[in-house]
Amino acid sequence: MSPHAQADADAWAEHVLVSAMGAMDTLAIHLGDRLGWYRELATGGPHTPESLAQATGTHARYAREWLEHQAAAGMVTASEVDCVRTYALPPGAAEALTDGSSLAYVAPLARMVAAAGVQIPALLEAYRSGGGVSWADLGDDARWAQADVNRPWFETMLAPALAAVPELDAILSRPGARIADIACGAGWSALALARAYPTARVTGVDVDEPSVLRARANAIEAGLADRVEFLHADAGALEGDYDAAFVLEALHDMPQPVEVLDAIRRAVRPDGAVIIMDEAVAERYAEPGDMVERLMYGYSILVCLPDSMSASPSVATGTVMRPGVLRGYAESAGFADVSVLPIEDFAFFRFYRLHHPG
Repeated sequence: MSPHAQADADAWAEHVLVSAMGAMDTLAIHLGDRLGWYRELATGGPHTPESLAQATGTHARYAREWLEHQAAAGMVTASEVDCVRTYALPPGAAEALTDGSSLAYVAPLARMVAAAGVQIPALLEAYRSGGGVSWADLGDDARWAQADVNRPWFETMLAPALAAVPELDAILSRPGARIADIACGAGWSALALARAYPTARVTGVDVDEPSVLRARANAIEAGLADRVEFLHADAGALEGDYDAAFVLEALHDMPQPVEVLDAIRRAVRPDGAVIIMDEAVAERYAEPGDMVERLMYGYSILVCLPDSMSASPSVATGTVMRPGVLRGYAESAGFADVSVLPIEDFAFFRFYRLHHPG
């Protein structure tokens, strides 16, 4: 039983107060991220409110209030000389809030929370009616936040993670290997696969047209458009024999995961590999949950479950897709077995391999 269950009313009130302060801090982080204040503090600071506002094209009175809030919350440091107060962003905070290549980059999480907050009226209606709120409804803040928060992990850690599994690495290293990246988003995972396996050809597919357009632009900028293509489609569009297919942190969002997995099974050669990366939630529900469970349920109630239920029919998985649920989907799609790959310390994710029968 959760320790909060035994708490008195004052303890409960304090618990809610702390949660409310966390929500306010998160939205303040969103303001600093979107207004460019963190980036300016990281590259041009320390700043007074006036100099920060001038450098970012914002209003000095708001900048002062935000900087004082950030100092009160321990996000920035303040110094005063000759009655002039300046504010600085510590190096660790600068990396976590502004460095999109760092594994510690977390500013997109605040962007995601803000995007969900905008849709609270629609979420309330969906909760009452059984409808949904799609990724398209959540808009660009959510769409690019999801892409940005996973990008450093794909670009930095995906190649060594796959190379550490010899059987999988051998499949991906086949000369001219064909690799599919299902629900590829902005394409960072597909591009990472292409860099890791220089003889491979990668096909990314996604049902979200803005993401596909962004992915194509990213491929051109990376100089990989000759080996990486992006289709505005679902997994049913895959034609021919693929050596491997990936679904990276997306299966739990899909309204019909069994049908998607069945299409993937038919598209991938029996001696190939089907890899699912999804949240590393616990094997079964337990109370209280750890930080991962709490974070994933938060994503589920605000983003993933409403998105899944925006389509009909939908199995309405939610973010907390436990291993047993995935195994059930895989078996229904015709796979013989599911194993967990020995890939650890990859953010909050677990890698599964789905095995063809025979």
